[in-house]
Amino acid sequence: MRIWFLCKVKYAKENEEGLLKSISEQYLVDAVSFTEAEAILYDRLGSQIRGDFQVTGISKSNIVDVFYYEDADIWHKCKITYLIADADSGKEKKVTQFMIVTAEDIKQAYDRIQESLSNMLVSFRVPDITESPIVEVFPFEKDEVAEQLPPGNFRPVNEVEQE
Repeated sequence: MRIWFLCKVKYAKENEEGLLKSISEQYLVDAVSFTEAEAILYDRLGSQIRGDFQVTGISKSNIVDVFYYEDADIWHKCKITYLIADADSGKEKKVTQFMIVTAEDIKQAYDRIQESLSNMLVSFRVPDITESPIVEVFPFEKDEVAEQLPPGNFRPVNEVEQE
């Protein structure tokens, strides 16, 4: 199961006056482990950041879904709540989840999360939306895994079992 990891990266960035200033940024990475999250960061940021950078922290995030819209670059964290029936006791249970969406402002983030979740079978509420410090999100990309495989005659397991 893949998990979203919140990663903090520190590096020196040149400001308008030409002076180097140490800054810290947050990234969200879809990975299966802390090690893979760090490897993805070094792979992706190595070409984006000039000079050295350091991963100063990696933690599992409470984000369950990401909705990306190309026309905006500000990430907003949305708190979603809904009620489900507990199968054992039959009582209703309140579920809270966090999702992020790109939008220019909070109103647009609310509209986009409503649109993105419109196919949910239960009614939900959006009690909180905040602008997130996340700079960029690195989702899982299937092509990257294929590139890492050594050359060979690879076939799906079910084809081999049928023989």
